Amino acid sequence: MNNLVLYRKYRPQTFAEIIGQEHVVQTLSNALVLSMISHAYIFSGPRGSGKTSIARLLAKATNCRNRQDNQFEPCGKCSSCLEIQQGRSLDLIEIDAASHRGIDEIRELRDGIRFFPAKEKYKVFIIDESHQLTREAVNALLKTLEEPPSHAIFILATTEIHKMIPTIISRCQRFDFRKLTLQEIIKRLDIISKKEQAKIDKPALELIALNSGGSIRDAEGLLDQALTFAGTLGREGIIKTDDIKDLLGLADTSLISQFVDFISEKNGQGAIKFLEETFDKGYDPQEFAKALIGYLRQAMLLKINPVRNGVSNGVNPDAMNPTIIGLTKEEQEKIQIQAEKFSSQELQKTLNLFMEAENKMKYSSIPQLPLELAIVDIIQKEG
Repeated sequence: MNNLVLYRKYRPQTFAEIIGQEHVVQTLSNALVLSMISHAYIFSGPRGSGKTSIARLLAKATNCRNRQDNQFEPCGKCSSCLEIQQGRSLDLIEIDAASHRGIDEIRELRDGIRFFPAKEKYKVFIIDESHQLTREAVNALLKTLEEPPSHAIFILATTEIHKMIPTIISRCQRFDFRKLTLQEIIKRLDIISKKEQAKIDKPALELIALNSGGSIRDAEGLLDQALTFAGTLGREGIIKTDDIKDLLGLADTSLISQFVDFISEKNGQGAIKFLEETFDKGYDPQEFAKALIGYLRQAMLLKINPVRNGVSNGVNPDAMNPTIIGLTKEEQEKIQIQAEKFSSQELQKTLNLFMEAENKMKYSSIPQLPLELAIVDIIQKEG
């Protein structure tokens, strides 16, 4: 187990461990309790949202030897649960449609489905990235999905449901997975950190969650990198925000803050000179622009919903205000002061101009030129 990455090492083994996707867990739990398991499911949603994990859990629960009729959680101890958990069950067949997408593979599956399970009650087929199946393969699968043998369960997983043909979708129970919220990802990372006995600041966990794109798998991968990067030393034995910034190659928040000071003071010459000095030190202009936009977005949200004395409009800011994510207390205070220097319209125009500059940087022969032009435009408009 020592050589397993975190997302494999801590893959949920019970429905209770699933974070987010409550609507999916509730429906499948009820189906297991009421013995109303369907012959075909389709799980659609963004990558890293738990589709494969829940598919394997469903396979475990349906074949668990110790699960009672009024229960839905697999025991995790019987031979069936252990074989599925360890990836050696003969009756759980996982197919990657990205690399096995042709008609020959589906015909082989269709022919094999007629045979009874080798050991379990159900033979479960998980077809990942099912939208990549060829049209011929889909046509070969259609009849099987409509009337499979009673011992077969199909679970199709896809990140692009719009590419699935309606005749496939109509033969399956459909579940739409959503991206996980920042707080849900942070909760999961905190659980894993404690299991790994790693000391990591909450702002550092927030920064990891913020850069995961709503994918729990990506977040766990970044946490794995952070633990390896910091080793057992870190700073005073604790992994801090600066460690994560170094790992991800993010522009330092203090740099972005200094740059925004120039903009708020209408100092175009100082802002352009600051950019030149920053990029001469080796900072990536594209990453700088990305971090700047994120910073200005937080300032805009603070402008709409200001935090006073740690409270956002009388409500706990941890539950209400996303601007606290990835920022220390001092950085929150600084960005609050900067936000007050802009009017709402100025902040909106500034954000729009830098977003346009970020897009233009991809095609510019001088990477920082769109940023410099945006600075001139902002200062002139504000003047």
